[in-house]
Amino acid sequence: MNLSETKKTTIVLFSGDYDKAMAAYIIANGAAAYDHEVTIFHTFWGLNALRKEEPVAVKKGFLENMFSKMMPRGADKMGLSKMNFAGIGPKMIKQVMTKHNAMTLPQLIELAQEQDIKLVACTMTMDLLGLKQEELLDGIDYAGVAAYLADAQDGNVNLFI
Repeated sequence: MNLSETKKTTIVLFSGDYDKAMAAYIIANGAAAYDHEVTIFHTFWGLNALRKEEPVAVKKGFLENMFSKMMPRGADKMGLSKMNFAGIGPKMIKQVMTKHNAMTLPQLIELAQEQDIKLVACTMTMDLLGLKQEELLDGIDYAGVAAYLADAQDGNVNLFI
């Protein structure tokens, strides 16, 4: 491989867990810092990391409305994969992160956008869960699995989180 060739990293973020999403964004930001072209493809519960925190008035059917109410609104509202303890776990981990000056998930997402990391929302999953573009962060891309596979095909690092 030519050393001047751009290295590519792709990540499928399937999980809606705060800690797993943090890991995905830490890896993505680290790869971007090492001049990788990075794509994070958000699907199923991973889409919650891209949801706006404030409610957005959009017309939805009954089931889509139910999904919207059950899913966390925004990255900061996501639970932990282990030791969630009815919401106390995320508060505890955030206190530890503050103590150690670690970036929060919303800050990592903002950094990713500043580093031109390609944040992609899976359109098929959006349709299934009834999520609308207006409910997700500004400045992200929308695509299906074929677009992700095109990015991943040339990837040097491909991760599923």
